[in-house]
Amino acid sequence: MAAQDVIVIGAGAAGLAAAAALAERGRRVLVLEARDRMGGRIWTRHEAGVAAPVELGAEFIHGHAPATVAWLRRAGRGVVESPDSHWRLRDGVLQQRDSYFLEVQKAMRAALDRMTQDISLAELLDTHLKDVLSPEARNYARMMAEGFDAADTTRASARAIIEEWTGDMLNNAPQGRPEGGYSSLLEALAGALPADKVHVRLQTVVREVRWARGHVEIFGESFGRPYQVQAPRAIVTLPLGVLQLSPQDDGAVRFTPPLDMKQEALRGLGFGPVIKLVLRFQTAFWETLDDGRYRDAAFLHASECPFPTFWTSVPLRAPIINAWAGGPRAAQLSAQSRDGVPTLVDQALQSLQTMFGLRCDVRAELQGAYMQDWQRDPYSRGAYSYQAVGGENAREHLAAPLEDTLFFAGEATASEDDAGTVVGALQSGERAAAEVLQTFTPHA
Repeated sequence: MAAQDVIVIGAGAAGLAAAAALAERGRRVLVLEARDRMGGRIWTRHEAGVAAPVELGAEFIHGHAPATVAWLRRAGRGVVESPDSHWRLRDGVLQQRDSYFLEVQKAMRAALDRMTQDISLAELLDTHLKDVLSPEARNYARMMAEGFDAADTTRASARAIIEEWTGDMLNNAPQGRPEGGYSSLLEALAGALPADKVHVRLQTVVREVRWARGHVEIFGESFGRPYQVQAPRAIVTLPLGVLQLSPQDDGAVRFTPPLDMKQEALRGLGFGPVIKLVLRFQTAFWETLDDGRYRDAAFLHASECPFPTFWTSVPLRAPIINAWAGGPRAAQLSAQSRDGVPTLVDQALQSLQTMFGLRCDVRAELQGAYMQDWQRDPYSRGAYSYQAVGGENAREHLAAPLEDTLFFAGEATASEDDAGTVVGALQSGERAAAEVLQTFTPHA
């Protein structure tokens, strides 16, 4: 391959979308990826005997997500609509969805109209809404912020959470999954990278990026050996958790000169930890419990359990249940598992047993488990971003190019409406590619 016009750091959704857009316009692209696979925080496994894909990373499509749908169509795939059937453990019994979310939404809309400055979600709930919402409703809101947004409520922007929860994503828009799993999306992206224009180099860890206007030089290791490459421009799609590391931290990518102009934006965002555990059972035993009461259950919640949220594969029928913990609870579970206390599988099984009670022996049904702790992944350091108090416009500032030389993409640089999602990552990659293309003269 001839000398590259652009280096893309990271082969996740943002990096691959950027490379595809650049190649379509005839540009030569080198994509560097630290892992031995493409996809980043998308990681699909297809297991024999399981009808549904095992998603260790991104799984759902939130809202209309036109960019995601367009790429799936290129792979000949569509969207499988996910039912909105929620069950919650109350007084030791699983009951169908209550009205807490509607109650929280109504209170939050009223609170937003009165807010003169941004505060944390914890302060909003514990102070401003203490006499408006019941303790159960406030506990539900905290659980949702930790689970859906992977957020620390003491840091998360109340204004941003309110706007998200009262917007289309959680209300009128559809929710679904990619047909065949998110690997279908990756197949489409990989298929859009012509070999004569794009070279993807896996197992290549970037350690340092030296840059000046019109020149980028990258140092690292590739397949265990020193590696160095240069180009006139680079698109950085490193996850927020990696960008937030100090230069002296293990696994940090050092920029020379440093990204001082990005520090305020980096402080304005949080990067939520997530632990995802996919439990595989001999049978989908929950479908026959209590005369089939939970056959079409999509989500199961128990706020007091170590893993507070579980979901099934409906409408697909598969003997797997996903255990999910986000935010501070995920950080706590991760620390506990490192200290040798009961394993995460045990914690998940205990949580699930608490939900179903003595009507079944959950542990006896277990066949296997697949786990991903995203904050302990050295190339992610977390799952996805959320806006911290005072972080208004942080995403826009993080996305801004530097000297027409360094460009930035990834879900943390997406608009607030799409941040934390695959569609946000895709759109950010396409946006960064468009910014790069504008810097080329017609004959360059």
